[in-house]
Amino acid sequence: MNFSDEEVERYARHLVLREIGGPGQQALKAARVLIVGAGGLGSPAALYLAAAGVGTLGLIDPDEASLSNLQRQVLYATVDIGKKKVEAAERRLTALNPHLDVVPMPVAITSDNARGIVHRFDIVLDGTDDFGVRFCVNEACVAEGKPLVSGAIGRWTGQVGVFGKRPCYRCLVPEIPPEAETCSAVGVVGALAGVIGSMMALEAIKLITGAGEPLSGRMMIYDALSAETRTVKVGPDPACPVCGTA
Repeated sequence: MNFSDEEVERYARHLVLREIGGPGQQALKAARVLIVGAGGLGSPAALYLAAAGVGTLGLIDPDEASLSNLQRQVLYATVDIGKKKVEAAERRLTALNPHLDVVPMPVAITSDNARGIVHRFDIVLDGTDDFGVRFCVNEACVAEGKPLVSGAIGRWTGQVGVFGKRPCYRCLVPEIPPEAETCSAVGVVGALAGVIGSMMALEAIKLITGAGEPLSGRMMIYDALSAETRTVKVGPDPACPVCGTA
């Protein structure tokens, strides 16, 4: 896979990195990445994956941009209010990198369509705040053998982890927490979405290029108020309803 002179200049800072170089940049160009939820986490993740040279970026989100989104969803501008998020995102991302192929899907992901959608991509990023959607995406990723990069934020705390066939996301969260709350209910500082969304993009880049050690089977938790991070291991749960062996 050859690069044009323009692409060589565009990706120059990657090409000189020992861990990426030419082969890694070629892998990025060939990669197909799906982002579920073009919101607070999906926005920075999409921007950095587009800038990094990912060849195909799928965006699935049924919502329209609203004024309250703009505090953290950096893909959108005031003129995008009332427009489908994935359509506004496609315009922004292809303006950033015209070599990118964006696949906008203005629909909800459900148990009926999840496997068919996930099957078309190499890696899935989930930044939604609905546990039902998270469980659906995780199940599809396990069934299709696709790595899942999961991110979440609330108030001043964020987390990101990488899951495969085992352990999967349901090993970490076997049931919907009874106290589960959305950002609209509890609030969230906007810049935190940029931190965690960028980390999700970084984990995807590591998976694609083989650089470093991804957060596979681990969850990194970031406390923005104290500026502290900790990483915990996530082991496979024999009783997991998705990947368990019991």
